[in-house]
Amino acid sequence: MEHSKQIRILLLNEMEKLEKTLFRLEQGFELQFRLGPTLQGKAVTVYTNYPFPGETFNREKFRSLDWENPTEREDDSDKYCKLHLQQSGSFQYFFLQGNEKSGGGYIVVDPILHVGADNHVLPLDCVTLQTFLAKCLGPFDEWESRLRVAKESGYNMIHFTPLQTLGLSRSCYSLADQLELNPDFSRPNRKYTWHDVGQLVEKLKKEWNVLCITDVVYNHTAANSKWIQEHPESAYNLVNSPHLKPAWVLDRALWHFSCDVADGKYREKGIPALIENDQHMNCIRKTIWEDIYPKIKLWEFFQVDISRTVEQFKRLLTQGNKVTKSDPKQHLKILQDPEYRRLGCTVDMNIALATFIPHDNGPAAINECCNWFRKKIEELNSEKHQLLNYHQEQAVNCLLGNVFYERMAGHGPKVGPVTRKYPLVTRYFTFPFEEMALSTEESMIHVPNKACFFMAHNGWVMGDDPLRNFAEPGSDVYLRRELICWGDSVKLRYGNKPEDSPYLWAHMKKYTEITATYFQGVRLDNCHSTPLHVAEYMLDAARKLQPNLYVVAELFTGSEDLDNIFVTRLGISSLIREAMSAYNSHEEGRLVYRYGGEPVGSFVQPCLRPLMPAIAHALFMDITHDNECPIVHRSAFDALPSTTIVSMASCASGSTRGYDELVPHQISVVSEERFYTKWNPGALPSSTGEVNFQSGIIAARCAINKLHQELGAKGFIQVYVDQVDEDIVAVTRHSPSVHQSVVAVSRTAFRNPKTSFYSKEVPQMCIPGKIEEVVLEARTVERNTSPYRKDEHSINGMPNITVEIREHIQLNESKIVKQAGIATKGPNEYIQEIEFENLSPGSIIIFRVSLDPHAQVAVGILRNHLTQFSPHFKSGSLAVDNLDPILKIPFASIASKLTLPELNQVLYRCESEEQEDGGGCYDIPNWSSLKYAGLQEIRPKNDLGHPFCDNLRSGDWMIDYVSGRLISRSGTIAEVGKWLQAMFFYLKQIPRYLIPCYFDAILIGAYTTLLDVAWKQMSSFVQNGSTFVKHLSLGSVQMCGVGKFPCLPLLSPSLLDVPCRLNEITREKEQCCASLAAGLPHFSAGLFRCWGRDTFIALRGLLLVTGRYLEARNIILAFAGTLRHGLIPNLLGEGTYARYNCRDAVWWWLQCIQDYCRLVPNGLDILRCPVSRMYPTDDSAPLPAGTLDQPLFEVIQEAMQRHMQGIQFRERNAGPQIDRNMKDEGFTITAGINEETGFVYGGNRFNCGTWMDKMGESDRARNRGIPATPRDGSAVEIVGLCKSAVRWLLELSQKNIFPYHEVRIKRHGKVVAVSYEQWNRKIQDNFEKLFYVSEDPSDPNEKHPNLVHKRGIYKDSYGASSPWCDYQLRPNFTIAMVVAPELFTTEKAWKALEIAEKKLLGPLGMKTLDPDDMVYCGIYDNALDNDNYNLARGFNYHQGPEWLWPVGYFLRAKLYFSRLMGPETTAKTMFLVKNVLSRHYVHLERSPWKGLPELTNENGQYCPFSCETQAWSIASVLETLYDL
Repeated sequence: MEHSKQIRILLLNEMEKLEKTLFRLEQGFELQFRLGPTLQGKAVTVYTNYPFPGETFNREKFRSLDWENPTEREDDSDKYCKLHLQQSGSFQYFFLQGNEKSGGGYIVVDPILHVGADNHVLPLDCVTLQTFLAKCLGPFDEWESRLRVAKESGYNMIHFTPLQTLGLSRSCYSLADQLELNPDFSRPNRKYTWHDVGQLVEKLKKEWNVLCITDVVYNHTAANSKWIQEHPESAYNLVNSPHLKPAWVLDRALWHFSCDVADGKYREKGIPALIENDQHMNCIRKTIWEDIYPKIKLWEFFQVDISRTVEQFKRLLTQGNKVTKSDPKQHLKILQDPEYRRLGCTVDMNIALATFIPHDNGPAAINECCNWFRKKIEELNSEKHQLLNYHQEQAVNCLLGNVFYERMAGHGPKVGPVTRKYPLVTRYFTFPFEEMALSTEESMIHVPNKACFFMAHNGWVMGDDPLRNFAEPGSDVYLRRELICWGDSVKLRYGNKPEDSPYLWAHMKKYTEITATYFQGVRLDNCHSTPLHVAEYMLDAARKLQPNLYVVAELFTGSEDLDNIFVTRLGISSLIREAMSAYNSHEEGRLVYRYGGEPVGSFVQPCLRPLMPAIAHALFMDITHDNECPIVHRSAFDALPSTTIVSMASCASGSTRGYDELVPHQISVVSEERFYTKWNPGALPSSTGEVNFQSGIIAARCAINKLHQELGAKGFIQVYVDQVDEDIVAVTRHSPSVHQSVVAVSRTAFRNPKTSFYSKEVPQMCIPGKIEEVVLEARTVERNTSPYRKDEHSINGMPNITVEIREHIQLNESKIVKQAGIATKGPNEYIQEIEFENLSPGSIIIFRVSLDPHAQVAVGILRNHLTQFSPHFKSGSLAVDNLDPILKIPFASIASKLTLPELNQVLYRCESEEQEDGGGCYDIPNWSSLKYAGLQEIRPKNDLGHPFCDNLRSGDWMIDYVSGRLISRSGTIAEVGKWLQAMFFYLKQIPRYLIPCYFDAILIGAYTTLLDVAWKQMSSFVQNGSTFVKHLSLGSVQMCGVGKFPCLPLLSPSLLDVPCRLNEITREKEQCCASLAAGLPHFSAGLFRCWGRDTFIALRGLLLVTGRYLEARNIILAFAGTLRHGLIPNLLGEGTYARYNCRDAVWWWLQCIQDYCRLVPNGLDILRCPVSRMYPTDDSAPLPAGTLDQPLFEVIQEAMQRHMQGIQFRERNAGPQIDRNMKDEGFTITAGINEETGFVYGGNRFNCGTWMDKMGESDRARNRGIPATPRDGSAVEIVGLCKSAVRWLLELSQKNIFPYHEVRIKRHGKVVAVSYEQWNRKIQDNFEKLFYVSEDPSDPNEKHPNLVHKRGIYKDSYGASSPWCDYQLRPNFTIAMVVAPELFTTEKAWKALEIAEKKLLGPLGMKTLDPDDMVYCGIYDNALDNDNYNLARGFNYHQGPEWLWPVGYFLRAKLYFSRLMGPETTAKTMFLVKNVLSRHYVHLERSPWKGLPELTNENGQYCPFSCETQAWSIASVLETLYDL
């Protein structure tokens, strides 16, 4: 049963900086940090400023998190550190690798809002907000009657613009005193305070269920704020920001020019006070360029005084000053005067003296030198002049753009003639003195106690980088007149920290605390130009007082990445998005889909899942208070449909007071001084000061708000938007638990229906399911009252337009629906066809739709049975009695009876395995065939557009395939199929669009249960292992199975516990032992499934380590029965078609017997198990099982004896019938033991008896019949395996467990005995002497010093027919190190391993040949046939491509010898091993085959000719994890 706690996993990857990625979480969630593949094995520490439980948040205080390792093993791939999230806000995390910072980011935890007397939770998606301009609320004692309109209209949150004292401009956002309640709210006889406001807010929260938020304005203060005069350092003035002086001079010049224009002084020059046309504009441009710029000479602020500087230079030259050595790369440039005085700039005289050097000390030479210097200075000054010209050009353009907008543009305010009140352009700076001549004014900028009062106004810059402060040095915004300026507000200068402006920080902190004391949330005004560090500091202070502070903001950054920086750093709860940005109904619908919800029919997500990047939660508003009026831009008829579309979004929604009353103009935040209307249920439509449900769209708004809150609270989280035609948008909200939908059809009216054409014909609509009721139908209609007249005292709306609404009616009572027919789409899918008659522009209709009752029952039953897998399905579930009896049994108890070979059939089996049974894998049209027939792969990703989901929606084929395939088998497998079939019976009765989601839920539930069943039958190493170990161990289920025809020869009838089954045709009992496939898909069925070498390289990892002892025993004994010539077959061919053409399989078999005896409880018993010999003599015909039985120890002794005697024979049926490429000499097989060294040897240059067994196949390249890697002589890994076997038999014989102490052979007619002790000692004494390539060039043991090209390595073979092959660096020596480490000296072994790591280790595998070798080629292409001898037809199979299984041996050897090298080396090796294995983990997770490949091309590139999943690859990685 899945736990219901929500856990999100954040994978950390090296150097991954996620500051621009938004991760949203909820309180109560657990966040786990885990190491991604790039960090596995490394020492990583995670730090966060999320506080300890009970501690207060401190942004600067980071703590490290403790790692938890659930397996408590060295394999810590599952380790994590976690946070229990109980606090809202923005929190930072970063992680170190050692002491290096390696990555980090932020998480944002949503606040939990509480409302009502019972303090119930208000989910963020239920928020319906209305904005009020505070100054329009009137005296405080009248607020309630005005705010009641919001309550009656169904809003649950009110946003007030600032309630503080306003500045002279009366703009809502220009505050004169941040700490004082606006005195306008008080009466002469009663002064109201913040305490009164707080009581009202509390009353609204408790009694009205309405929360209140208000703005905080951090960027500016009113120009007439008293405190800014006392603390001018809090603004950008000419003392603390001297770089603004040139811009100030320009600003004053433009002010004087504006006054002159107002006074008519420029009428002669073509500039009247009333500017009306382009000619006036051109004259302004001309005058500025000809009169103003030349007079104020702004360039002088950036230039050098030439005469003074040349004088100084000359003085230094004649004094013969020693030049301080200057950097020759430095060129002479102007150094800006930090005080910005005219011609106050300088140059670096050291550079000047080093650049301009007289050729002698005579006066003429000095004069010439000074002239050159003067020329250079003139050139530099001229560059500054040009730059200034460029700035001035921009300044004129911006100024004229502004004049055009304010005085001439159709959509502009048309402010009329230029006056002192409405100057030509807004002033950029304050000037609190009497006016005087410009030159006199300019003299004040260098007088600090005057200049400090020239403060820069605030504003905004179109298209600017919001993270850059436009008033700081380096920005020319004020000089270039790019600021769209608010002339009533001074920009505040915080600096980088509170110490930079102590009064300002303290003042604004107090302001924030007042706000957070009385309000539940804040709106960050002008957020995109608020310095981030300031907003962080203030919000930290607010959250201390109001931990669940709701923070909203509107961002105009123009980029989601930049938005995310603000959202993540500040912990913004909701970003304001507005529907007015939509240019048509289609775009409005797209925004609904963009800002919330998931697609209808989405898959159920598990409680534990990766943390995915999110987009910011939206507060979607039909209009914000600074938008222009939609009635002007669209039409009054659009208010209702657009608001319905917005309210159907699965996020917070909002509006502005005045929208619902249909106020036909923008309510200006600056100039509006009238009051809002009050609520009066009995008021007449013509009343201007009061409103009720008859006014505007209020009645409909109330119903829509209630619906929005219901959908949010009841989990209608799925959204579908349908553009019915150009004006009609249908939005569906769907509940994934009860499968009810609410469908809102809105006919927008972006164009006025009275003046534009709208078709009478409205398209039919099809709504799937059964319409329960019409929740609401509403039409915008005209009524007979006097037309709109703007009232003097109240903000009144249009009285002549209202809505007709009807709520909760039946379909047949509707006046908008003409008729509704029912059509069936499939046997269980009903669709209602709706024909409209009165869906006029400005109308909406909202349906509540359920599934057809039959389908509703089916879903309920499905959900009831799915609760056994996850509690998520409890809601909407339905318990029924008359069910298929199999459904009364929990799936887990059916599945628990499956054996592992049966699980192989249920979960896996590729195409060729299925074909053997007459079936195949499912083929998906427009995509591909599935890799497996079993449940492993039948899992679409959560992509409803995938061909997989299309296939499920189109028909029942795949559903029937899944259950039918299992039912056609017998026993428990068929039971599993019947359970699925019974579930699918109900699945087929639900609407097609829901089938992918429930099909997925059924299969995921079954699949995870089946995996648990598999792991429960395995060893404790697997059961208590990491996820990686568990997933790898499934390779054992994948590879080990029983087909229709058993692949293994029959075992002795006298052997106990042999699995049997009933033959379907003969109805007789037959053995059914599981066999190991070598790899999928190429080596999985028929003759080519079982190979001796592959089986025994994989057997320890796949069967012994996983605890599958019986299967391991049976495979060992079955192969033992096929021993012939002292060899185990390579290709098994069921024994009768066996090929004895490999020299190593017998040694791997012996290694497995040894491993079996060591790992299995009472493992030595296998030595006495009966082996049914198929070939008791080399030439006997195959005998039936039971004819001749021998204990296993005798078969082992025979193998050893035959090798010591020497093996030589010619393969049976030699020729093209068994190998079409082999040359005749290759069919001769030899093997034996060297008398001197004890080494096993064999082979010739025409055959390849080891795992590197590629035979040339190309006639074009002339390599047919020639092995690429014969490895004849003594191959290093076979010598190691032989040593391991001899040593083990010696130990057993000494304990009298193995009855033979020696092998007896005939030599020259005599019987000679060689004891295991002698044999063991010979190999030990000779191995390093003959295999190690010494660092010493004069080593006497080196037979071929001329062939040595790498020292400190171990040879790949000894005594090869081509001696240079002995010296090739390959990974095979690491196998010998693992099975017979006693052969190696630790230091030499370590050095050789380091060379192998450097030269051979790839991302997933080991290069099979040293890349420095001349025949190395790392890319295997078996289809390529060309003239290249070394490549054609894949001749380089083992000459470079990176094979996976040797990596396990390399890592195990490293682990073994690192422990002998000491703790420091061990720790480094642990890191290497974990890091390499993490790449296998990633491959395993991503592989559609859920396995590890046979090989890759060089550097880990995909090789299309490789098996996609290979037994020995999985086994050797599992063994490494076991050793770890």
